[in-house]
Amino acid sequence: MFFLIIKMKGDIMMNNALPMSNSRSYQTHLVLPPDTNHHHSIFGGKVLAYIDEMAAITAMKHAKEQVVTASFDSVDFVSPAYVGDILELEAMVTSTGRTSMEVYVRVISRNIKTGEKKLTTESFVTMVAIGEDGKPVVVPAVYPETEDEKRLFETGGARQELRKAKRANAKERRKIQEP
Repeated sequence: MFFLIIKMKGDIMMNNALPMSNSRSYQTHLVLPPDTNHHHSIFGGKVLAYIDEMAAITAMKHAKEQVVTASFDSVDFVSPAYVGDILELEAMVTSTGRTSMEVYVRVISRNIKTGEKKLTTESFVTMVAIGEDGKPVVVPAVYPETEDEKRLFETGGARQELRKAKRANAKERRKIQEP
């Protein structure tokens, strides 16, 4: 077992860290006609729903608690998926705060006729663990094992700074009064 020392508000506490692979989750969906637009490609909102569900499952596996979505930090629609394609979602917790978890979700589409696979969507979602009383609860830290996991883990601090700046900006924007 890996132990990580975390400095929080002047106190030092031991936290049992878990490997990122411990939370890794997979899901597969078939793109059906009702899920698509007039171009026969899947609605972005449908992909977002899949991503949100995957992020929740992944975060619950890590925290062993119920979770809520705090924010979609980034969503990049890279290429379309069409009717008949198979969507393969993969997700894992890439970094943690005290009660929050950053979850990376990657969506690959597979054309069943040609076998071609392509990146469809990438997303980072922040989830917060919630106890039975409805209040946030502390989550274990994570640590990487593979080179890909190390890249995601090591860039987590920069993404966290972007989230903080985004929250500060939103807080200021919400102060604006409507005419």
